[in-house]
Amino acid sequence: MQIPLVEDGHHCQYRVAMRSRYLCIVIALACCCFSFPATGGESHTTRGNQFIAFNSFRNFAKSAGDASGEFVLTSRPIRARIEWDELVASWNLEGAPDASLKVEVRALHGGHVTKWFCMGLWSVNPTNHTRESVRGQKDSDGDVDTDTLVLKQPAREFQLRLTLSNAASRSSRLKFASVSLLNTRTARAALPPNRKAWGRLIDVPERSQMVYENGWVICSPTTVSMMLAHWSRELNSVALDEGVPGVVKGVYDPQWKGTGNWAFNMAYAGSFKGIRAYTARLSDVSELEDWVAQGIPVGLSVCYNLLRSKGESGNGHLVVCVGFTENGDVIINDPGTTKNVRKTFSRANLIKAWAYSKNACYFVYPEDASVPRDRFGHWDSWTARSKIELLRPSTDIQ
Repeated sequence: MQIPLVEDGHHCQYRVAMRSRYLCIVIALACCCFSFPATGGESHTTRGNQFIAFNSFRNFAKSAGDASGEFVLTSRPIRARIEWDELVASWNLEGAPDASLKVEVRALHGGHVTKWFCMGLWSVNPTNHTRESVRGQKDSDGDVDTDTLVLKQPAREFQLRLTLSNAASRSSRLKFASVSLLNTRTARAALPPNRKAWGRLIDVPERSQMVYENGWVICSPTTVSMMLAHWSRELNSVALDEGVPGVVKGVYDPQWKGTGNWAFNMAYAGSFKGIRAYTARLSDVSELEDWVAQGIPVGLSVCYNLLRSKGESGNGHLVVCVGFTENGDVIINDPGTTKNVRKTFSRANLIKAWAYSKNACYFVYPEDASVPRDRFGHWDSWTARSKIELLRPSTDIQ
């Protein structure tokens, strides 16, 4: 069991000259305030999730790649705070048209090292280098389901390997890379709602996927288009207002034969100057409310039927959470309709529908944005970065 840690933002100040009997009382009270009960075998400070991100790669080992103009960045082994069995990677690359990136991950557990699983092939310009996921990676350790590494046995440690081609010029930059880790076996108690988000509406532009070619299958790029349009308006940046067809073209995965690859949607959004974009999994609607209270919309991966109370069958759908009503129901920009894109759904339906993706989110916002306080280390924050544990490389690992 992990020892609960005191999260940032909670500081106790004590008088140096306080008498010992009062000090004992204060210490006892502090233990009551900051010791959280474990839930389902996981510390309350993780709730079965962890987000690990890098915007600097100085601590990665750099080596030459196999091809001319190619170099490889390999992380030291990273020890997570949870035993994880699912991993979703994200990356933001901007630069010259010839620049490309391969993202790989391998798990380390019990003295065993898995192969390098490829999480995606990405390029600044898809006409020069392919953008595609990699099929056929299944082995005795696990598999990559388009954008998610699924292990058969949980692991605590992993490594990242990033192979960049034609990215040596000053105009090319790997801005960001992250992984969202999940222990699918963790049971979580519901958190108290953040009522500061109730009655809050973020006026995100409304766009429908249904008015475009193949409209029934382009919910994800339409969601990204709405989120970028919001920041285009907020930052007065016309370049960010990318129409739905442009996003469709930018995120299409020929191996998956669709536009729903989470990593590709975030890589596309994060390719815009000054924008950070990634996929992360949260543990409760309360965390989603933290973002709305901060004025930042969030993309959600949901089961559309469950959201609309139209059956239990799974059909993935992407929407934008833009607010909450006065009584805590969710306000959604739903691209899957031609009229009334903005809709309200019950809180209960949101919880069931969002659980379909294990609470996966799209986060798209300016790099210098003030993000909400991260109680558990579930998104790119000081809290999450302070919990990254890099291990010394082992001579046994090649």
